[in-house]
Amino acid sequence: MSDVRIRIEGRIGRITLDRPDALNALNYDMCLAIEAALAGWVSDDKVACVLIDATGRAFCAGGDLQQMYRTARAGDFDYGRRFWRDEYRLNARIATYPKPFVALIQGFDMGGGVGISCHSSHRVVGETARVAMPECAVGLVPDVGGSLLLARAPGRLGEYLGMSGHRMNASDAILAGFADHHVPEDRWPDLTETLIATGDASIVASMAEDPPDGVLTAERARIDRIFAAPDAAAILDALDGPDDWARSAAGRIAAGSPLSVCCTVEIVRTVRQRTAEGIGAALDMEYRFTSRSAEHGDFIEGIRAAIIDKDRKPAWRHASVADVPEGAVAAMLAPVGDGATDQRD
Repeated sequence: MSDVRIRIEGRIGRITLDRPDALNALNYDMCLAIEAALAGWVSDDKVACVLIDATGRAFCAGGDLQQMYRTARAGDFDYGRRFWRDEYRLNARIATYPKPFVALIQGFDMGGGVGISCHSSHRVVGETARVAMPECAVGLVPDVGGSLLLARAPGRLGEYLGMSGHRMNASDAILAGFADHHVPEDRWPDLTETLIATGDASIVASMAEDPPDGVLTAERARIDRIFAAPDAAAILDALDGPDDWARSAAGRIAAGSPLSVCCTVEIVRTVRQRTAEGIGAALDMEYRFTSRSAEHGDFIEGIRAAIIDKDRKPAWRHASVADVPEGAVAAMLAPVGDGATDQRD
């Protein structure tokens, strides 16, 4: 298909996202095509390693949510649920893939892009990489298994990254556990050619270099202290400070859907207690929210404000995180009970 190029080159199965004009946003057909290729390569002895990369200046700026918006606006909530079920099955397959899986990440890698790159076994970030989970800004929560990455991040980085949507550079992404190695992008052609010739993913580590400085290391102590507060409202209160970092973090969190922000804190902390269960537990928690997000959450309004009308003035269901009742969070995160998340293999 035209949006993603899938082929075998030498010793690798190669997947190239090819929607540069849309920043390689991941649509439904792309998800299905990638999963089908991965399923076929498991038993193909010609394929020793998988490589996923992208054309243009972004790896993948997220999922293509406009069709889900259109169907949800028309009262069809099943389309979005079906998309998320199938996308999450792909995320689980990548996280448990039995062959080395190399991802080359440049530019924006957000949301759905994280789901097809940051669960791979060899995660390479270039100097232009900006990795983020900004879902609260559109009425969702960090999903595609991202809650597992956030839960595993050191200290309280998970709460901070999930609530604020902070864009990580290469150094930040490695510190937070979203990436493994920084390889300068001008060396990627050599890396790719070696993988094609040998199928040996160990070449990745041998080509890695120290990344540019990030910001998370300098703020770790403060993040760990502030984001350990009991809930989202207490975290925002603790961010009430005079410096630029605190104001910026508080502003980004306050701009997101209050319901999404509160649920994100609950999901990250729940998954943190269940990390031994792997990606399945994270996807289960995420689906509880996303399956309800259009009908009972802020998804439709978030997409309208950010992508459709682009007025950046969403009318959220709740005025602030302090106004979100515990019952609303519990309702969004109650077990779904339809067996949907048992369909992954």
